[in-house]
Amino acid sequence: RLIHGKAVGFYLKETSRPKKATTFQEFESITSDAWDVGDDDDELLAMAAQNLNIEVVMETANKVKTYSGDELGFIRGHSPYPLSHLFKKPSCCIMCLFFICPLDAAGECAALHRQQSLPHRPPVIPLVARMADQNTSGTPAMTEREASRLDKFKHLLAGPNTDLEELRKLSWSGIPRQVRPITWKLLSGYLPANAERRESVLQRKRQEYFGFIQQYYDSRNDEHHQDTYRQIHIDIPRMSPESLVLQPKVTEIFERILFIWAIRHPASGYVQGINDLVTPFFVVYVFEYIEEEVENFDVSSLQEEALRNIEADSFWCMSKLLDGIQDNYTFAQPGIQRKVKALEELVSRIDESVHRHMQQYEVEYLQFAFRWMNNLLMRELPLRCTIRLWDTYQAEPEGFSHFHLYVCAAFLVRWRKEILEERDFQGLMILLQNLPTMHWGNEEVSVLLAEAYRLKFAFADAPNHYKR
Repeated sequence: RLIHGKAVGFYLKETSRPKKATTFQEFESITSDAWDVGDDDDELLAMAAQNLNIEVVMETANKVKTYSGDELGFIRGHSPYPLSHLFKKPSCCIMCLFFICPLDAAGECAALHRQQSLPHRPPVIPLVARMADQNTSGTPAMTEREASRLDKFKHLLAGPNTDLEELRKLSWSGIPRQVRPITWKLLSGYLPANAERRESVLQRKRQEYFGFIQQYYDSRNDEHHQDTYRQIHIDIPRMSPESLVLQPKVTEIFERILFIWAIRHPASGYVQGINDLVTPFFVVYVFEYIEEEVENFDVSSLQEEALRNIEADSFWCMSKLLDGIQDNYTFAQPGIQRKVKALEELVSRIDESVHRHMQQYEVEYLQFAFRWMNNLLMRELPLRCTIRLWDTYQAEPEGFSHFHLYVCAAFLVRWRKEILEERDFQGLMILLQNLPTMHWGNEEVSVLLAEAYRLKFAFADAPNHYKR
């Protein structure tokens, strides 16, 4: 898939296919990878009603352990772009490993890939083109069942004290667009369950955020912070949907949110990938104020108070999310290292054919799954699907930090037919970096989540199983 209108490229030396790497040092020496700057739960589970061999389950349960940084032995240095020191400048452009081509090479790479790399892909469509798809946005005519679910949400939210456990159960299968903003704020812990306290909490948190702006934002051009601000300024135009993030008002808002978060979290600072995590919150909270599709909406036409509320709420909810996965972005990104290794172990147990096939053609999980963990699959799915996915992540205990691993495993195995049809390293990498999800909607995401839940349920009782 073309991401943000720029070709994705992965780089190999102009030699024969690399031999199998057993360590990151060997991996570095043999490659030149570029680092670039609505259904009920029981119905969902029925979609993936497929039995696992209990002996395999128990064997994996006993085998899988938490991987430490020493066991992985991947990283011993640090840079503003984690893992970047592992990769050399490319000599031959095939497909970008994790993100996108740098701005100074984007035009050249894009032209090359559009002509050569992905001739079989359908035309790229806007990421929010089907936002009206079942409860995600827009105002399509609701079915009787959808209307009934909306009534359940409204009834639950109308009480003086919202039962958050019941709200999570109801939200797991998707949240209607009309109540998604308030539901996300409650499930993230941004708002209290007590209805009387909500307005005062909102006022206090919004004032606190803009106090940070007054205190810190002028320092963005200081020598100590200018590199952080510059990288944020470079990364935002690469985000999707371009029709939204390239609006000057939206760009300003995203720059403030990301800079303030980085200043307040010096253990990690700003790391590429964090920028993508603002978008779903921002889009959902814009829908509190509009009825039309966001891709065609001029955000600057909103009243200033609404814009300030959207900005502050997006900041705090993104912060709540990152609190649970911050080890993904700290020194050497140990959280991502553990999760990629755990993904490899899990896939080797649930679909040995896929695992062996990738081993046969020397595809390392890090080459495609780093981005899946770093960006929470946002580069692999349309925005409408990410929003639906996050309904469940926020309803699921440790959804972003724990359940996401099972979603990635289910996502990979979902493409087993296509994976097994590829017969060389380059073909596999092109497939894995450009999976054809552009036309996905709620139904496909629901099946994916059902399969992920089945995997989690099968392995949930394992001692020391995939701990954070």
